[in-house]
Amino acid sequence: MDDHKAMVRSYVRKRLGQWQRETNVHLLRADLANLRRGIGKRPGALPELWGLLFRDFPEELMSRTGEPTWAEWAVSGALTIYALHQQGTGESVHAEGQRLGLAVRRLAGGDEDRLKAVQRRFNAFATARDMPECMHHLRGLVQLLRREGIPLDYVELAGDLYEFQTPEGADRVRLRWGQDFYRTVVRDEDGKDDDHA
Repeated sequence: MDDHKAMVRSYVRKRLGQWQRETNVHLLRADLANLRRGIGKRPGALPELWGLLFRDFPEELMSRTGEPTWAEWAVSGALTIYALHQQGTGESVHAEGQRLGLAVRRLAGGDEDRLKAVQRRFNAFATARDMPECMHHLRGLVQLLRREGIPLDYVELAGDLYEFQTPEGADRVRLRWGQDFYRTVVRDEDGKDDDHA
C-alpha cells in the first residue's frame, strides 16, 4: 500500500508541476475548467478528462476490473478539487505542508461559533462512506478555502484520499485530520509559525 500511495503522491506532484509551469494561459484555463466538471464523478466517466487525469499514469495503479482503483479515485479527486480551488486565482493554491486539517482549521479563525460550523462540515467529510460522498463534502470545504484564500497541499491530499479508501486506512487518516484541526499554532522567537499538538 505504501508504494502505491507514494506513486499517487508522485503522480499528482508531477501533474501539478506541469500546470504550474504552463505558459499558455488559455490552455491552462481550459484544462482546469474541464477538470472541474469531473468533481465527484467516477474516474473514467468523462472521456474528455482521460488525458488530463491519466496521461503517463503508472500501469500498476490502473484498474484491471473495470472498477476504479483507490489510486484512480485519489488522483481524480485531488486534481479535480485542485481545479476548483485554483479557479479565478492568480497564485497557486497548492502549498506544501498545508495539510487538510490545518487548512480547515484556518477557516474558523478564533471565532467559536464559526469553529463549530466548520467542524460540522469537516466531520461530515471525514465520516463519508464512499468516495462520491467524500468528494461532495470536500467540494464544499474547498469552496470555503478558496473564498478565504487559504491554500492546501494537494500532494498530501491525494495520499490521504488514497489511504482513506484502504482497510484501516480511514482511521489513520481521520486521526491525522483531527490532530491537525486541533493543533495549536504558536509563534517562535523569529515570528514563524510552529505547530504544537
